[in-house]
Amino acid sequence: MSRSNQVWIKRNYENCSGCRRCEIACSLYHEGKIWPEASRIRVFMLVPGVEIPHLCFQCEGYPCVDVCPTEALSVNNQTGAINVDASKCTACGLCIEACPGNVPHLHPEGNYIVICDLCDGKPKCVKACQEGRWNTLLIPREKEVSYKTLAKTPLELTHEVAKQIFGGETAKEVID
Repeated sequence: MSRSNQVWIKRNYENCSGCRRCEIACSLYHEGKIWPEASRIRVFMLVPGVEIPHLCFQCEGYPCVDVCPTEALSVNNQTGAINVDASKCTACGLCIEACPGNVPHLHPEGNYIVICDLCDGKPKCVKACQEGRWNTLLIPREKEVSYKTLAKTPLELTHEVAKQIFGGETAKEVID
């Protein structure tokens, strides 16, 4: 499957209301209960009024997979998502360091990493966001931009979105 045909989640950060339905839908699907801490998508509010849904950017080259010493991470050829084999993961954190957005995080009860697996090609977070009509998370026909323009930490993304929402100098005052 070519990369352009793989599933990818587009983010319109300025639309996020902070409802966290995406975290709830993800944790229900993966954990069988509402448990945002175990969600593969996390919403950060580092500045009031700026909500950042943060999940895997599916980098070209997959640096997290490349650095995994136990081969616990692999790429799903159907969706392009990262699969985590919890039985092989030692929670060493090398994938977190390699990720330009610091997306992978430790499962709250297990000694393994969690990363968005795109729910087998039908992301529950996108469905929940679309049901709420926020249009923050979308599935475009193809990946519109390189991960390099998007794969950033929550703080970096907050700075960018705050500038859009509040304007240049106001955003600096709010963030600093």
